[in-house]
Amino acid sequence: MDNANFITISCSIDKKKLFENGLDIGDNLYHVALGFCLESLFELMGEKKQLDRITHVIFESRGKREDKDLELEFRRICDGANEKRNRFPFEIILADKRANSTGLQIADLVARPIGLHVIKPSQPNRAFDVMVKKFFCRDGRASVGENFEGFGLHVYP
Repeated sequence: MDNANFITISCSIDKKKLFENGLDIGDNLYHVALGFCLESLFELMGEKKQLDRITHVIFESRGKREDKDLELEFRRICDGANEKRNRFPFEIILADKRANSTGLQIADLVARPIGLHVIKPSQPNRAFDVMVKKFFCRDGRASVGENFEGFGLHVYP
């Protein structure tokens, strides 16, 4: 993983904090995370000067109803229902787990170390330590491993 060339954008939902703070969890939390990630992806594509091109975003299929809800929310966010009211040049692809996508496998590998870091930030987490250099950063690749909170690593709330 250390030698693999990829950039990570993630969002973790801290459900314990949601309940402790009495926040309304009426929203679909998966959709909340989707919004954070798509906004950061838009910033990343801008940094890479790729906003004039379509970016395909691949999701693992989760079931007919869930996929339909996800696609609807994805299109809503991309049509301008986002923080800056931008239209995102993204297209959704739903992939079956059996597709054995390398990208989806990497997503599975990084999810647990990120989640553990959010839940137990003081616990040693060597896998997350490797991930720190993979997050999208505020200052681009010039500050790899720094300033990634709120850019490549979102934690809600």
